[in-house]
Amino acid sequence: MLASRYASRYAPSDRHRRRTPSIYRKGPLRRLGRLDRWAFDRVAAAHLPGLEYVLPRLSRSADHGVLWFTTAGTLSLTGRARLRRAALRGSIAVAVASPVVNVLGKQAFRRARPVVDLVPPIRIRWKLPTSHAFPSGHSASAAAFATGVAMEAPRAVAAPIAVAAGAVAFARVYTGAHYPGDVLAGLGIGAAAALGTRLVWPARPPVARITRTATEKVTITGDGQGVVVVINAGAGATAGSAGMPLLPSTAESAVAVFQRELPAARIIWPGPDEDLDKVVDEAAGQAEILAVIGGDGTVNAAARAAMRHGVPLLPVPGGTFDHFARALGIETVADAVAAYRGGRLGRVDLGLIARGDDPGGDAEGMVFLNTVGFGAYTELVERRERLEGRLGKWPALMVAALRTFRHSEPVPMLVNGRKRRVWLAFVGNCAYGSRGPAPTWREHLDDGQLDIRMVTTGARVPRLRALAAVLAGHLHVTPGYRAWHGSTLELVSRDGDLSVARDGELTALSRAVHISKRPGSLAVFCPPTH
Repeated sequence: MLASRYASRYAPSDRHRRRTPSIYRKGPLRRLGRLDRWAFDRVAAAHLPGLEYVLPRLSRSADHGVLWFTTAGTLSLTGRARLRRAALRGSIAVAVASPVVNVLGKQAFRRARPVVDLVPPIRIRWKLPTSHAFPSGHSASAAAFATGVAMEAPRAVAAPIAVAAGAVAFARVYTGAHYPGDVLAGLGIGAAAALGTRLVWPARPPVARITRTATEKVTITGDGQGVVVVINAGAGATAGSAGMPLLPSTAESAVAVFQRELPAARIIWPGPDEDLDKVVDEAAGQAEILAVIGGDGTVNAAARAAMRHGVPLLPVPGGTFDHFARALGIETVADAVAAYRGGRLGRVDLGLIARGDDPGGDAEGMVFLNTVGFGAYTELVERRERLEGRLGKWPALMVAALRTFRHSEPVPMLVNGRKRRVWLAFVGNCAYGSRGPAPTWREHLDDGQLDIRMVTTGARVPRLRALAAVLAGHLHVTPGYRAWHGSTLELVSRDGDLSVARDGELTALSRAVHISKRPGSLAVFCPPTH
């Protein structure tokens, strides 16, 4: 009886012939179709206690991508840069996969939906779809989002989302909405859409690699004895924080964590009129471990002090961008505490800036951890600082970018002895991984290289094309773009003194500048992920 039922079901009836394109009626595709229908019936006949109530609801929650976009919003609200990137990449992948499936795939194959006579009514809690079956749009969105998240998020976050995506895909067969082949095709399209996002937005490694030191020892105590923490109270402040005094600032929240987890650590709050460089230098002279809460400019000052006094540095994110701390894998105060408790030290490179007429002189006061920029890059920072008090940092950055690329002019310079008209320039401490004018991630923090990128021009600046290239993150398509790696860079401004943005802070230099490296000169704490 069972064999005759399967034989009659898998024999192509007149109704099935009318609804199925001829491509499925012959050759290997016919055999695959029979196998697909057999697998569908096996799933339809399966009894999975409890899932009759869970899977139909899960399937419905994924209608129109609601489940995935809700998850993306939740990840974005965590405040962790890595999870925000994961949410954005997953959402972009869904936005790419959905039209590919629904506009192209379904119209090209026009496969009929399964006959649901073997599916128990308790599972059929969805409105009968009127669209074609192949490929499965729900499965494509699930795979696109899960794959996109897995490319950026830690395993503890990516794994549950992958399980949910797999459950949604299985639910499409279990509730009778799709054949297994529809689901497999959708999963493949979704995963391909997510992987394809790397063509325009390369996935970044979770942390930059650092060679751990085997000889240096550091004393770790349970209560933080010997740790001195310097706080830049102005770092991370937003335009709206002044109007909401009841909300704790970034610095206050970080200090609360330190006081709870490391009560013996000494906390230093510099006053608004105090010299931060002097305060940090005095703190480093009294510390066994120097911790600093602030943005990249604050960490820069702490790095100089830590290097000068030979103590390890523990950076704690407390600014707007926090590129250096996040490159180490420290995205929250809890990450910083975990790095301290782990007691793992590594050494990173520092970039050095000296006067061109004295390149071998003392350059401790002119180091950079991340980047040095000049030309239009410096103008961008100047305009952003003037506007951010009224607009906030992110809106100010957008307005400043538009104004800078409209009005900036190239700077006549000698670059390694050659005459250039430099419109936009970026020098990175170690090689950066993306192609934009100011990329934000590195694979290594101790490779001994400078990453140099410039846009040099003739009489006319290609402003519109350059602005589009900058916004798209593909500066290499701009005419006059040059990029190379080296250990030194000689600059001479032919228009007087040179102004640069060093780790986001504006610095005025002499007209002749020598940029080099000091490999492995700063000891830092490495999180357990290293």
